[in-house]
Amino acid sequence: MLPSRPGINVIYSSGELPELKSPYLICGFPGSGYVGKMAVDHLIEELHAQHLADIYSTSFPPQVLIRSDGTADLMKNTIFYSKGGSSTDTSLLLLTGDSQPANPDSEYLLAEEILDIAARFNTSHVFTLAAYITGVFVEKPRIFGTATDTDTIKSFGERNISTMDGGSITGMNGLIIGSAKLRGVKGTCLLGETSGYVVDAKASKSLLETLLSIVGVSVDMKNLEKRAKDTEMLIQTIEQQMAGRMGQPQQQGSATNRPSDMGYIS
Repeated sequence: MLPSRPGINVIYSSGELPELKSPYLICGFPGSGYVGKMAVDHLIEELHAQHLADIYSTSFPPQVLIRSDGTADLMKNTIFYSKGGSSTDTSLLLLTGDSQPANPDSEYLLAEEILDIAARFNTSHVFTLAAYITGVFVEKPRIFGTATDTDTIKSFGERNISTMDGGSITGMNGLIIGSAKLRGVKGTCLLGETSGYVVDAKASKSLLETLLSIVGVSVDMKNLEKRAKDTEMLIQTIEQQMAGRMGQPQQQGSATNRPSDMGYIS
């Protein structure tokens, strides 16, 4: 194995590395609404993806997380892989994480480490999944996107992806696709519209459906659909409470007469 960068420790699963056919790398870091992370976690579960490597960094918060089985573990990013199934030949590298680095230098180091791992499998395209924060609740979350090549941008229209024409994408979601471009690898960031106030499975579902249409993979969405309905019920409760405090009738399913787009991207 190649040596890791300073402050980073990569621990691979035992055994030989899997043989993958130019896999897509799909990253879901924790962020606002957990929109991207929830989508990737759902993919990992439904595809029964296999563990590839854990990435530890001294730039992650100094704490351990208690897992569902009762064990404690340092905060980390984890990469899983899927070789595809009977219905597709598409191979995937799936990155999920407990945290993003705490400072810019460490973000650059981690991005390069992740891309080094992806390069070992001749990754053809890097995707990051993120949140597009508007500050308002919506009935149907829109999907926004940017990419490092014009051909990908041109394909957005047929998938109802709104092409971004300004602003910036901060943190790992932007850095990884930008760094991939310098390596000659395509990079795309897809962002699900969310209020930024709740863990938004509804936005995750819309985001994942769009991603799957691009990479040509299908998975069972029932569990995420249930969580999306839970999100919708929570939003309705919050809206009712807000309307009650303001002494105004509740307005459902529309951003009309609500605060203007904050346009914050995470």
